[in-house]
Amino acid sequence: MTGMDSTTPRTSRVVAVTGAGTGIGRATARAFAAEGAHVIAVGRRLEPLVETAAWDARITPLTADVTARGEPGRILRAVRETHGRLDVLVNNAGIVHSGALGTLTSETIEAQLATNVVAPALMAQAALPLLEASRGVIVNVSTSVGQRAWPGSSVYAATKTALESLTRSWAVELAPRGIRVVAVAPGAVDTPIVEHMGLTPEQRAALRTRQRARTPLARIGRPEEVAWAIVRLAAPAASFVTGVVLPVDGGAVVAC
Repeated sequence: MTGMDSTTPRTSRVVAVTGAGTGIGRATARAFAAEGAHVIAVGRRLEPLVETAAWDARITPLTADVTARGEPGRILRAVRETHGRLDVLVNNAGIVHSGALGTLTSETIEAQLATNVVAPALMAQAALPLLEASRGVIVNVSTSVGQRAWPGSSVYAATKTALESLTRSWAVELAPRGIRVVAVAPGAVDTPIVEHMGLTPEQRAALRTRQRARTPLARIGRPEEVAWAIVRLAAPAASFVTGVVLPVDGGAVVAC
């Protein structure tokens, strides 16, 4: 008898998730672990990663700053040394700094470019040998705001638009190597990123009110709902899906 029968153990997939300490990254790490994957949860601070990993023994914390020189290579070496393979890379780490044109600084522009564009590119590049060996998947986390105007956060929206363009280009480049590249574009989701925008509590509340009003489903999304989409797009059953950017935004991107 050829092939795998019901008594043959299947190798658990290995998944690396950046920005896994909170929000969508944490939910994604836990969702993959729930499906039996070994997950490397990458983030800058150990304490949130430990909280993420406490949910399932399959999750391993790895502290690293994906924007630091040489860190993408170190992360992927750690994955290879620990597990010997990588099946899915989730580029989730991202930052946003609010600021209208006229108030922007080179520091805030460069920080968003470094985290939201440069780091995913270098992570994907470092992961190529392992992903080619496993015929794996890269999942980039964008934002549905990247497909619309976001006054006051134009640089953030631009970085996510760039990430979506990279997704489409890499999908074509890497298809001959058996690697799929996809993206999800969350809308308004209940994550700590809003708290890091430099807004007052009143401004944050007003932002959430506007977001709900612009979302046809009339609510803020949950990180677990985005994680569901990430896991499904990365699943072996999605083997003919590449180059797509899937909005997970309650219909906001198609609303008038």
